[in-house]
Amino acid sequence: MTTLKASQTRIPPDAFNRVAYQRERVRIERRGGRPVFLVSEEDLELLEKLEDRYWAQEGRAALEEFKQSGREPIPWETLKKRLGL
Repeated sequence: MTTLKASQTRIPPDAFNRVAYQRERVRIERRGGRPVFLVSEEDLELLEKLEDRYWAQEGRAALEEFKQSGREPIPWETLKKRLGL
């Protein structure tokens, strides 16, 4: 993650204060671009936990699908050679 000092942005300081002290989420519109959002550290941590949970479920589902397929796993050494690692 990239870290910027608030003084390096053009975002008004009161927007940072609303996020930091009131836990408000702030949407920042950009001309012709996708919006960006300021969220509290707590919100970011929650989003990261949800993302981790989602990918863990996807991984378990993929592993179960693989087990049910009856295919043989590819040894790591073989895979590294195939990928040129």
